[in-house]
Amino acid sequence: MPTTTPTDTPTHVPRKGLRDFYEDPSVPVASGTPRSLAQARMLAKALGPATRNTRTVLDIGCGDGTAAATAAPLLTGHRIIGVDWSQDALRRARTRVPYAIRGELADGGLPFRSESADAVLFSEVIEHLVDPDSALDEIHRVLRPGGHLMLSTPNLAAWYNRALLLAGVQPVFSEVSLRGIHGRPGTEVVGHLRLYTARALREFVAASGFEVVRLRGAPFHGVPRPLRALDRLACAAPSAASILLLHARRM
Repeated sequence: MPTTTPTDTPTHVPRKGLRDFYEDPSVPVASGTPRSLAQARMLAKALGPATRNTRTVLDIGCGDGTAAATAAPLLTGHRIIGVDWSQDALRRARTRVPYAIRGELADGGLPFRSESADAVLFSEVIEHLVDPDSALDEIHRVLRPGGHLMLSTPNLAAWYNRALLLAGVQPVFSEVSLRGIHGRPGTEVVGHLRLYTARALREFVAASGFEVVRLRGAPFHGVPRPLRALDRLACAAPSAASILLLHARRM
């Protein structure tokens, strides 16, 4: 793509869209194991053992397949299908899960029939979306009535973000640029576009045709080691936890 260098700026970074950003192999596509394990346990409890029927679980936005691979031992007998639109992520996911296919929530929707899935894992995805409303509409379409949605996302009101805002510092998880970190702790740009508090997430999911069953907290793997014990304690109060884990059912 041809570019020009403006005369009033010393450097120029080529313009890249969101798709280019997520196809970059250096962009993180996995989250911490504690969150994935807690979410998998919630789903295993909801589905029960696969003694009579094999259930279909879609891991939408599966990234490198870490969450699905973590969940698999707890979901023995059920079918887990990883779904992502990033070809780079799918190449990595196929080394961890038996089924990983290309699909997306926009531009025609997921390649599944309506009411064909028993559960959806939606791990650390919603904060990256331009249109989360349409995404939940599509998830609602592919889930059978009573099907389970297991959604996780960073908490805007995490205990340390409250302190950072009071100090005039950009909250952790929030980003103002896809090119670099500005005004907040951290070193990685991960492409977060939307952030939720516990209350906002509950209301948003309920307004999209789901019944919220449970909301709990999980620790964040990026918290500095000296603060990790405090971060685990904060999980007892989901509204202040680092990560929000939400279980909802399709109405």
